[in-house]
Amino acid sequence: MIKQQPQFWRDPLFHAALGAALAYWLALYLLTRPSPDFTWPLRQPWRFLYPALLYPLIEELLFRGLVQDLAHRHLKAWTLGPLSHANLITSALFTALHFINHPPLWAAAVWFPSLLFGFFKDRTGGLAAPMVLHVFYNSGYFWLFGG
Repeated sequence: MIKQQPQFWRDPLFHAALGAALAYWLALYLLTRPSPDFTWPLRQPWRFLYPALLYPLIEELLFRGLVQDLAHRHLKAWTLGPLSHANLITSALFTALHFINHPPLWAAAVWFPSLLFGFFKDRTGGLAAPMVLHVFYNSGYFWLFGG
């Protein structure tokens, strides 16, 4: 018998994670007070689509699909509340690598969404939920702050 993946879009926690993106963007907006140009993705669609769509899909394949799975298989399991050791390690690496190309505040701000993406990888066992969340978070972020 084939085990069915949970339907993440029916999960109230998934909807809460989508709502958390709104709070996250608001907090970043209040901290930085940008002057967003909401039409810029229409003028430069590829400049928007790469970080909003392509990069999140590749990052989820690599970090949640590869690193987090490897950590689950090869490292001693432990948790911090609802967060697995694999998620914490993967999120630490994911955040650390963002310091290479981003200012420190922006790089550090990746930590909490990364934990959320990893939580849903562990919760569902698949990559669909973290990919959808990552695309959603990046789309809103780059729409507000990338123009």
